[in-house]
Amino acid sequence: MGLKTVAGDFVRRRRLRGGEFWYGFAAAFCETAGVMKPIIKLLLEGGSLNTAQLAQVLNLSEAEVNRQLDALKKDGVLLGVRPVLNLADEDSGVVRAVIEVRITPERGGGFNRLAERISKFDEVESCYLMSGGYDLLVFVNGASLQKVAAFVSEKLSTIEGVLSTATHFMLRSYKEHGFLLGGKVEETERLKVAP
Repeated sequence: MGLKTVAGDFVRRRRLRGGEFWYGFAAAFCETAGVMKPIIKLLLEGGSLNTAQLAQVLNLSEAEVNRQLDALKKDGVLLGVRPVLNLADEDSGVVRAVIEVRITPERGGGFNRLAERISKFDEVESCYLMSGGYDLLVFVNGASLQKVAAFVSEKLSTIEGVLSTATHFMLRSYKEHGFLLGGKVEETERLKVAP
């Protein structure tokens, strides 16, 4: 991807149901108090760029880009940068699962204490409070199906306050963090729209 493409894309807005969004954030949120600085938008869209390339696209010095990145880390906004890997054709040796967890909210703390306790397990990649039929959505990594199953049965479901779990193993990824994986989509191929 060339720098011109990144520079052109990084100011792109997307219109979704009910409003305008910048990279998944509501436009009103992005424009208040400088929350979504141009450097953050560029990191979201062109995460594989080095600091020299970020500086070139943003028309800043590399020292200024490093200063802004350090400030974002200090403020707890930028917690890390991860590459997006296509492991579809690789034997990565990692089993990924999504677990729906129903828990009992606690007086004075709601779901927070249990969610924080579950999040501390090494096997847990991500943990989200959800609306709907379950309370927490937990993403887990393990060396095998048996290791993930053992984590659920021996560690997760035995926690006081956990009412039930439903484990779904990820079989294949088609899109990760906005990137299509696997087969290449022809530019002339159009999505079918049904009335």
